[in-house]
Amino acid sequence: MMMTQLKDRGFTVESVLLKSIVLPLGLTKAIEEKLEAEQDAQRMQFVLDKERQEAQCRIIEAEGIRDSQKIINEGLTPMLIQFKSIEAFNKLSTSPNSKVIITSGDTPFLLSAD
Repeated sequence: MMMTQLKDRGFTVESVLLKSIVLPLGLTKAIEEKLEAEQDAQRMQFVLDKERQEAQCRIIEAEGIRDSQKIINEGLTPMLIQFKSIEAFNKLSTSPNSKVIITSGDTPFLLSAD
């Protein structure tokens, strides 16, 4: 508008530097509320993204535990269990504490004096 009014008088306006513009109170408040709403939306999006990442981490951890248990279960044979039991009894036999071992020969149990 300024360019058209001044053009007839021989002025060419290339740019206008605006300082200190005072907006009506209602418009200022509306702009601030809009900015606050946008910030709230961004904050909520950040929270949702963070929760999704944490859920993904828990899924990955659970899958790792499941896979390791599967590998362990596949490797546990009756002979290996018996061998590990014998190793445990050998370690217990060197301990100075009193102990009672009840066994059927297949699955030993350890009863503590405590």
